[in-house]
Amino acid sequence: MIEEPVEPRAFRGDALNTATHEDLESYGVRELEERIEALEAEVARTKAQLSKKKAGRAAADALFGRLD
Repeated sequence: MIEEPVEPRAFRGDALNTATHEDLESYGVRELEERIEALEAEVARTKAQLSKKKAGRAAADALFGRLD
């Protein structure tokens, strides 16, 4: 078996942390509008993933019963 090199995984949330602490002063109006569009698209993508996770959890709870 051939082992593939393992890349270190980026810290979860590191990109979000970087984005939320970035200095926005140097951005122009269009750049800020594009940034907002990109962030809104990421929110929509994240919400879609969350919905899928919740649906999977609800299906598991229905099948196996809730464990809390």
